[in-house]
Amino acid sequence: MSPHWLRGAIAAACFALAPQLHAQSVALTFDDGPHLGATPRLSAQARNEAMLAALAKHKVKAALFVTAANGAVKPEGLALARAWGQAGHAVGNHTMTHPDLNSAKVSLAQYQQELLDCDRIIATLPGYQKWFRFTYLREGNTLDKRNGMRAFLRENGYRNAYVSLDTSDWRLDAKLVEVLEKDPGANVEPIRVAYLSHIRQRALAYRALAQRLQGRDIPQVLLLHHNLINAMWLDDVIRQFREMGWAVTTPAQALADPVYQLMPERAAPGQSLLLSMGRSLGLSTAELGLRLMDDGDVEIEALKQQGL
Repeated sequence: MSPHWLRGAIAAACFALAPQLHAQSVALTFDDGPHLGATPRLSAQARNEAMLAALAKHKVKAALFVTAANGAVKPEGLALARAWGQAGHAVGNHTMTHPDLNSAKVSLAQYQQELLDCDRIIATLPGYQKWFRFTYLREGNTLDKRNGMRAFLRENGYRNAYVSLDTSDWRLDAKLVEVLEKDPGANVEPIRVAYLSHIRQRALAYRALAQRLQGRDIPQVLLLHHNLINAMWLDDVIRQFREMGWAVTTPAQALADPVYQLMPERAAPGQSLLLSMGRSLGLSTAELGLRLMDDGDVEIEALKQQGL
């Protein structure tokens, strides 16, 4: 798709006289799973079951993007991934070992092989889709890598499973693990409150950015991770979205929106599709919003002030 076509499409939306607002929706996606590593609370199977139980409770269909070396290379880990497909969720590809395509040490050929190797493991799972999510949301540190991967995905029938609503759940998860490792009985309610506040702030900010760039609400694709914080509080996350008046849709329905066919000329490394679109228009960091890029710094600092 021509970068000039993208720029024109976004610009036309940006200068629309009034946003065309519709009911806001969000699709839930989870990266890096299934993890077999130990955490201070819940076994690997218990974490997996807790997340699937929360989704089932709210009748939500989500997507798991598998990083095979985190667990699916082993029978017990592959069984956890299979449970997602059996429950009606989509299963996508997030490479074998989670390398960074922006690294000078990672070649285009190596990265493509990572995708193919992961696919050999997950392709027979129920729910499997030819969806690929870039690790770290980075499409490469050179045009050759970026364009090479875009061509590779197209030629092999994969779609880029973009994220529009990026979060730093991983940062708050690290804080949760740190606190519980020091004291398994610690009161972690402040972390739960901070996490929900973080999700709400990001959701509202990305909704506002979509309205600014597209002149309408888009079905947001939310990035979370297969980790302890979501095993413990995914139920609260889904409930909060519904209390905000957001509908929860499926990843397939969200990705069917035309906005997810756009390919930004300036892909912001490690950022959402919406931020990349803004960069393509030449918007500055200040114009896009610093709170979309702070990796949860505000919430972490607030927790430190509470002694955590």
